[in-house]
Amino acid sequence: MNPSELAAPGGDLSIWALFWQAGWVVKLVMIGLIFASVWSWAIIIDKAIAFARMRTALDRFEQVFWSGQSLEELYRGLSEKKTSGMGSIFVAAMREWKKSFEKGARSPLGLQTRIDKAMDLALTREMERLEGRLGFLASIGSAAPFIGLFGTVVGIMTSFQAIAGSKSTNLAVVAPGIAEALLATALGLLAAIPAVIAYNKLTSDAGKLAVRMEGFADEFSAILSRQIDEKVAARA
Repeated sequence: MNPSELAAPGGDLSIWALFWQAGWVVKLVMIGLIFASVWSWAIIIDKAIAFARMRTALDRFEQVFWSGQSLEELYRGLSEKKTSGMGSIFVAAMREWKKSFEKGARSPLGLQTRIDKAMDLALTREMERLEGRLGFLASIGSAAPFIGLFGTVVGIMTSFQAIAGSKSTNLAVVAPGIAEALLATALGLLAAIPAVIAYNKLTSDAGKLAVRMEGFADEFSAILSRQIDEKVAARA
């Protein structure tokens, strides 16, 4: 920005014009915030779709699991394809179950511990997948307003320097420069507000999905524990 640009009263105050009239530092801030906003929305949409699919997959698996189908049949069907959610937890537990009995496991307590660890590991992997990239939303939500404020401060400093050069404090002269600076803060808020709201909502949804999967893991662990006791009793 130079004094002659600032001194043009009644200049174009559209957002596009304000962007092009801004200094290079403010331009970089604005471009970065626009990119962050676009990337945030991409993550939000992707996660919303992924969470909806996960809920559908959990409902479908629970329906099949409690339908009375044998665990062996269900395991054979799921082990041949890529699984997620409760399916991954179930396959991990059954795989450990079959490996242990194929090798002649004799310690019920050791087998139960290994199965529980296998399910915990599968649950951890599923939660890492669900919560992946949510940290970016949290970072944008907390940092974007300050980045925008930095651009505003730089823009206002440049505006005051231009005002001093033009030796005029007329409102029509001052307004464009101040508007350019405040645009950076507006973009920062535009990026931060959706990111914060989405982060809170998606984190809550991820927690609910985790509770459902943990509940299934506990129920399935109890089922396998009873079967382990029956097999040990049959061997005795």
